[in-house]
Amino acid sequence: MKTRTLGKDGPASSVVGLGCMGMSDFYGPADPSESMATIKLAIDSGINLLDTGDFYGMGHNELLLSEALKGVARDRYLLSVKFGAQRDPSGAWHGYDARPAAIKTSLAYSLKRLKTDYIDIYRPARLDPNVPIEDTIGAIADMVKAGYVKHIGLSEVGSDTIKRASAVHPICDLQIEYSLLSRGMEQSVLNTCRELGISITAYGVLSRGLFDPNWGTTPITIGDFRGYSPRFQGENLQKNLASLEAIKKLAKEKNASVPQIAIAWVLGKGSDIVPLIGSRRVTTLTDSLKALEINLNPQEIKWLDEAFPEGIAAGTRYAAPMMSHLDSEKG
Repeated sequence: MKTRTLGKDGPASSVVGLGCMGMSDFYGPADPSESMATIKLAIDSGINLLDTGDFYGMGHNELLLSEALKGVARDRYLLSVKFGAQRDPSGAWHGYDARPAAIKTSLAYSLKRLKTDYIDIYRPARLDPNVPIEDTIGAIADMVKAGYVKHIGLSEVGSDTIKRASAVHPICDLQIEYSLLSRGMEQSVLNTCRELGISITAYGVLSRGLFDPNWGTTPITIGDFRGYSPRFQGENLQKNLASLEAIKKLAKEKNASVPQIAIAWVLGKGSDIVPLIGSRRVTTLTDSLKALEINLNPQEIKWLDEAFPEGIAAGTRYAAPMMSHLDSEKG
């Protein structure tokens, strides 16, 4: 599989990465054996970027990854780990903690669960409003010097925070939601990253399942956050599903699936953008990987740009309480 370098001097990532969150959390129950088979398929297909978070299933996701990666040479994969999100035993959220001392503790636990000596990319899940970003990045930079972290990334932060962070230590990538229905980062954040030589690892490229042609055929299960996500409620959901007619038309012309076109569009938006495919089943990952065989020409990308202008999505990306934690929404 082709690669894309993250940042100016960051690691060489496969052109797409695997987002592992749904294997442990937020989308209802997952089959552990199917999840592990999906991870193994990703590795065998040439995907080397594996994205996780220490709060995905309260450590479950990291343990799942370590089990799936048994026997796989360490240089065959990159571990991208988010930290800082605080949860209680019920799974409820309790803000963020990116204090230097907390960072070292979180890192120690992740290294143990992942059974590795180092994390390839370590990043705060969100901006901690109580801790200057300079302190957070400085603490991770200390862990880089100590050899426990190779590169530093960011997640869902705005332009000002990106600039302040990169002044402390080189940032290889910003992880942020980006899809045909979520193009907010194009307003300011994308330009800032490009000016500073920071890549984008894009999650939510399939709009959390809205681009799945089978969406709505089965009821939302307990534990699936889409049960209260604004874009999946009532009229919002109907409007969002109706907007997909344009991509369905192009998919038919290209003899491709809707998810494949959605991924191909993100791939076509720049060589500094790496889509994270959030598959947790072998069949969906197999289908998604066929997007790599699709080349959208400039006219087709422009047509999709115009069919899905910024703001077309009905409803915000998250419920109001979670939106308030997104520094990236400030531009």
